[in-house]
Amino acid sequence: MSENPLAPQRLRFPTDASALTARIWPASATRTDDGELAVGGLTASDLAARFGTPLYVVDERDVQSRAVRVRNAFTEAFERIGTRAHVYYAGKAFLTTQVAAWMAEADLRVDVCTGGELAVALAGGVDPALLGFHGNDKSDAEIARAVEVGIGTIVLDSHEEIQRVSRAAADAGVVQRVRIRINSGVHASTHEYLATAREDQKFGIPLTEAVAAAESVRAEPSLAFVGLHSHIGSQIFDESGFREAARRLMDVHATLVASGPVPELNLGGGWGIDYTEADSAFAPEDVAEALATIVAEACAERDIPVPEIAVEPGRYIVGPAGITLYRVGTIKPVTLEASASESATRTYVSVDGGMSDNARPALYGADYTARLARTSDAPAVLSRVVGKHCESGDIVVNDEYLPGDVRRGDLLAVAATGAYCWSLASNYNHVGRPPVVAVADGAARILVRGESIDDLLARDTGVVPEPSAGR
Repeated sequence: MSENPLAPQRLRFPTDASALTARIWPASATRTDDGELAVGGLTASDLAARFGTPLYVVDERDVQSRAVRVRNAFTEAFERIGTRAHVYYAGKAFLTTQVAAWMAEADLRVDVCTGGELAVALAGGVDPALLGFHGNDKSDAEIARAVEVGIGTIVLDSHEEIQRVSRAAADAGVVQRVRIRINSGVHASTHEYLATAREDQKFGIPLTEAVAAAESVRAEPSLAFVGLHSHIGSQIFDESGFREAARRLMDVHATLVASGPVPELNLGGGWGIDYTEADSAFAPEDVAEALATIVAEACAERDIPVPEIAVEPGRYIVGPAGITLYRVGTIKPVTLEASASESATRTYVSVDGGMSDNARPALYGADYTARLARTSDAPAVLSRVVGKHCESGDIVVNDEYLPGDVRRGDLLAVAATGAYCWSLASNYNHVGRPPVVAVADGAARILVRGESIDDLLARDTGVVPEPSAGR
């Protein structure tokens, strides 16, 4: 067999369509002696029999070790330049009460961006002083609640939020620490919807207005200006964007230092992970060293103190630690014209989930890696893993080589689904959201229970209750 002409250039014909590339799969992912996929010491068939499919599976130890690795990388890099680094876990990637507790145990702070995420972090036992609150349209109720619980910092996303947060803090009789999110204008190399620092989008205050915004904050007695904040986007592999954003922020930071204290600088997150063999992710140590070098050089050039630094990784910590298990259903080979003189076949492999449990391919054209839970020696065929929803764009894995003997009833695993899959899940077509299970050391426990039809009907006010017995 050879490469299919319908395959994208990034996808190479595999020598082994059952192989698990370590940098894409959870740390504990392996094949048992009989060839079955196992994570956290539990086989895919055991997990599916116990919890059903689709099923989000999270390698608990992998999440914890990744959190510690990031913390250590930034702590060590910034200690070398004479300052401290604070790592905030970006809760939008994947947040449950237990995940929040894992982050606290790893000495990470947590970043939230809605009242719901705030409630989950607090319920997970995170000290509110170690929380940061983002969001471009925080409600008055969300701001008041954040101030009430003693949140560590609120990130101001617009000029009008300065007054709104100031009033909330004054009403509560406190001085609220705030950062200002700056739109640096850096055009990160990523999908348009993942680039969050371009001029024509909703986040942040323009770089040219940063000094005026900071002075407005300083004029409010109920606010304490902590520093600037930047986030250029997500799933980024080119470090030049991070370097340029840091340089631009340091220019403004230096200007503000001349007129008052600016103790911190938040450089955001956004570095990518490996979803496919074609990806090449940064190591956190490399990111930390690069940013530390930029900050140290910028401060030396401007003869200003080195501020404390904050960063906000999310995807790196949870993304590779998660997989999604599906049950294969309909299989449909489709012959297409590959060129004027050549036709080729793509095999559509339907599974029992789809865009309701992973919206990223439909939203961003995101690519993933898939493997059958069992091994096979059958020649690989170009496949497209698709969901059960009534949308042509309901694609789980756009292009993958799977064994040609894939059949109905097989278990199929999609790698690196720990970030932004459960978070973006929906009830499209009235499909219940799957459960999330943490696995470690041969044991599994539910982090979030799955939704049943009864759960979906429970919120429908038109449902007529069944008559009581005896009436």
